Amino acid sequence: MSGDQQVKETVPAAAGNDAGWQTVQRVILPGERGLETLPLYMDSGVVSSSSDVSSELSGLGRTKTPIKVLNAPRAAHPDDVTSRTSASVRAGERISFGTYFNAFAASYWRRWTTVEEIRLNVRTSGRGTVSVYRSNARGSLQHVETKRVVGDAQTEFNLSLAPFGDGGWYWFDVTAGTDAMQFVGAEWQANAQRRLTGSITLEITTLNKTAYCINNLRILGQHPEALEQVKEVIVVDQGTEKVAEADGFAEVESALGGKLRIIDQNNLGGSGGFARGMYEAVENNSDYVLLLDDDVVIEPESITRLGIFADYCKKPTLVGGHMFDLHDRNVLHTLGEVVNPYIIGPAEPNSDQEMRHNFAQRNLRDTPWMHRRVDVDYNGWWMCMIPTEVIREIGLSLPVFIKWDDTEYGVRAKAAGFNTVSLPGSAVWHVSWIDKDDLVGWQSYFHTRNRFIYALLHSPYEFGGGLVENSIKLDLKHNISMQYYTVQGRIEAMKDLLRGPAGLHDMLPTKLPEIRAMAQQFSEAQFKPSVDDFPSVRSTKVPRRGKGVSVPSYLQLLPWVAKTVVRQVGFPVSESSKSHPETLVAHQDNKWWRVSQFDSALVSNAEGTAASWYKRDPSRVRKLMAEGLKVYGEVLRRWPALKQEYRGALAEITSMDAWKKTFDANSGDRDGR
Repeated sequence: MSGDQQVKETVPAAAGNDAGWQTVQRVILPGERGLETLPLYMDSGVVSSSSDVSSELSGLGRTKTPIKVLNAPRAAHPDDVTSRTSASVRAGERISFGTYFNAFAASYWRRWTTVEEIRLNVRTSGRGTVSVYRSNARGSLQHVETKRVVGDAQTEFNLSLAPFGDGGWYWFDVTAGTDAMQFVGAEWQANAQRRLTGSITLEITTLNKTAYCINNLRILGQHPEALEQVKEVIVVDQGTEKVAEADGFAEVESALGGKLRIIDQNNLGGSGGFARGMYEAVENNSDYVLLLDDDVVIEPESITRLGIFADYCKKPTLVGGHMFDLHDRNVLHTLGEVVNPYIIGPAEPNSDQEMRHNFAQRNLRDTPWMHRRVDVDYNGWWMCMIPTEVIREIGLSLPVFIKWDDTEYGVRAKAAGFNTVSLPGSAVWHVSWIDKDDLVGWQSYFHTRNRFIYALLHSPYEFGGGLVENSIKLDLKHNISMQYYTVQGRIEAMKDLLRGPAGLHDMLPTKLPEIRAMAQQFSEAQFKPSVDDFPSVRSTKVPRRGKGVSVPSYLQLLPWVAKTVVRQVGFPVSESSKSHPETLVAHQDNKWWRVSQFDSALVSNAEGTAASWYKRDPSRVRKLMAEGLKVYGEVLRRWPALKQEYRGALAEITSMDAWKKTFDANSGDRDGR
């Protein structure tokens, strides 16, 4: 054991906290139904300094090599989880809480809150040791202190947040001696000034996802500790399959002890549902509104953590949770959301961050890039808590139905001096984007229109930077991919953009039916359950040299695109392809450079539940390309005036009064005001 790794003896002590110290994060473990997510809560083994780490500490440069591990981290024993907060430690073995849900995100607390020092309180039974570690922004590990424990012990560590300016975490391990021992529980505590103890309105927006809603309401009812700060739980039901009529509703309503309220309204999209939650939170004088998607599974402790963190923030701050894949539950979507201001699209906060990190394959301690603090532009509204003070100052959501509403709101808040924090250790499990394709089909209208509205409101570049160029390229890809419905929706989006912001509220309940009705005009938007529901595949083309279609190289791209466009707009469609598709394309193979080489194809959807028939139509391509270039030209011509118009109308269209008129016109409240 090195000289700095001092071991101190801890004698048994009675439970209890010093006056002034308050728990800001308790150590938790998954319930019976969540044991597959155990790597997010607890694992085995201990990370130790290595030559790679030493080179980082000596300033010799950053390495991509993972931190080396002694007794390599492996899955903990599920049988050792004894309760929500306790676990057994087998003789001679070590369990680590250097995990997503139980390590302490010290750099986030240092940057955004009044907390300067943390106390770790660990309770154990039996003989062994408790070891505390910390990391820095480079992911380098440092041992802090080890204490021996014996009998029924309460072990405390006072830990400074001073070293965590750019990143880093605290965590601890428990190691049993020659006999098994018990980890009884632990809390991370603070004695700093708490700005307030805020009340929360928790709001879920739903559309015909009653099973998800009932499940989440049941989880909330089973975890009353998560509702201590919650004044009201509101479900804004915009569907035809009503949550209040679903099996199990009476049970969850009773379990929530009078806190549940259902509001029925017409389908105003996510922005209409979340705006209703914001509105109701202001009306009932809550300090925060916590917005939740419907197709999620909640980690209930996240509610407590978001509320406490927000209370300790130096000033009102939007605090959000991360998103894990509901169908692959150890996979994290991203640590933080940042907007690329030039093309108005997603941008990585730093070059090292990886999307879809799997904690079952590499844990927190073994992932150096995850130790750098990620400062974000916004947090997705799958789980985001907004102070009502912010709502009173900057208004409610944009009335844009779906897409870009959460992004715009976070950036609008930041411009007004209210930051957003995506807080590690707080999360939901959400249906993955992998099982969706919302850039194609009816949703493309909302993506396109709202992306341009965002640019008019917030782009720092003249004429939106590279937005129009990027959009024209996307239209070209969709056109040569025979996705004409998508292109037509994008053109309609530009036409509605040109009409200005005055009609956005009126369009909320009507635009989706209009866009969906357009699908009847396009064969690629007509889905059938099986490929056997279409004529059989028949191709007259022979693969060149027996090889399939391949992506063009960078040097070949321009001539390849020119040749492909000429073929798309000028060459007639083969007669056989009109009666029989030429090929069958799985969704994951539906790439523009592949599909564009056929006159027709059967293509499966993202969910794998259906397929549609893509058919090349040169006259339609010519029409859509001409119409698209014309409408983009008009948008560019009118850009300065549109920017002034949208920015001038922002306060009005996001106001309480404007949204109240929309709610009143679309209300079918069960219990709503």
